[in-house]
Amino acid sequence: MPKKASYWDYIRVEELLHLQRGLEADEQDVSNDEIRFIVIHQIDELWFKLVLRELATARDLFAKTLVPEDALAGAVQSLKRVTICFDLAAQHFRLMETMRTQDYLTFRDKLNPASGFQSAQMREIEILMGLDDSDRIPFGKEGSYLEALKSNDGSPSPAHARVTKRRADTPTLKDAVRQWLYRTPIHGSLPDQEGDADAVSAWIESYYQGHQQMHGRALRFAVDAQALTPADEARLRARYEGQLAGARRHLDAEDVEQDQRAFMRRLRAAILFVDSNRELPLLSWPGAIIDGLIECEQSMLAFRQRHARMVERVIGRRVGTGGSDGVAYLDQTALQYRVFTEIWAGRTLLLPPELSPPIQNAAFYGLTQG
Repeated sequence: MPKKASYWDYIRVEELLHLQRGLEADEQDVSNDEIRFIVIHQIDELWFKLVLRELATARDLFAKTLVPEDALAGAVQSLKRVTICFDLAAQHFRLMETMRTQDYLTFRDKLNPASGFQSAQMREIEILMGLDDSDRIPFGKEGSYLEALKSNDGSPSPAHARVTKRRADTPTLKDAVRQWLYRTPIHGSLPDQEGDADAVSAWIESYYQGHQQMHGRALRFAVDAQALTPADEARLRARYEGQLAGARRHLDAEDVEQDQRAFMRRLRAAILFVDSNRELPLLSWPGAIIDGLIECEQSMLAFRQRHARMVERVIGRRVGTGGSDGVAYLDQTALQYRVFTEIWAGRTLLLPPELSPPIQNAAFYGLTQG
């Protein structure tokens, strides 16, 4: 007969409560401030564990050659849980901020040369989401962020092994989602069908015409309301014409290498097609996925920003324990670490409904011809 469970055995409460002594042999030698510091970081690592599981679940779904439509609701839930985990982790900084600068300085030297940068799970999250190595901000003198995850004597560490294993775990969520979105039917046309390139080009051209109309309307309103002098009008015209030219470059993927242009052109069109027509039954869940990806990445960026402000409030702009630029490094990651860039860029390109291309082959998307 299996053992009857108790709460303390199932949750392993006693083991858990003996993990907060830091480097000391006896927890009685650890101050309340240091205990609080350790507990908060341990809780963060547990949130990160949940985030990794949810991201992997979503990635595994989108990595399928054929993604079942009825599984998309589960992916939306996974992304929502990621968002909630980062939202909750960001709230912990309020508790950290109850610690005065001098309270922290009483035990800060114990951390040297350790750093939150060595959180292997945070690096795993970045990798699994799809942050490219070329987009990483140098942490210190090491040539690769992997070097900072080795032991102090340069030997392998559990953190280094964990991140190395994650790097081999492909595809990333970003790549899997891109491939899935790329296969979106545009006006009922699929990538492997004859004439698909022409169908996509026709939709893009129609979409750009909507931008031309929106450009002309917005420019007239701006000039009438703000142009007090000829110089004002010239400035406004240059600004709006630059935005229109940017829309053309984005739609034609002129900003990417030639060998990737056809893929990116269709991917960008697919993102805008889904976002513009999400009221159609077949596109409603894909629209929710797009929202979920932005929301979970936004929550991660907000976590980074909140972290930076907490650090600045408690210790100012001094050098980090691991030798980083401290707050300056944290601020850079919050600004520059973007993964789902094509989806974010799509928000700049969305048109109002009356200027969006009318849907063709509506029955394909679950509507009936009226």
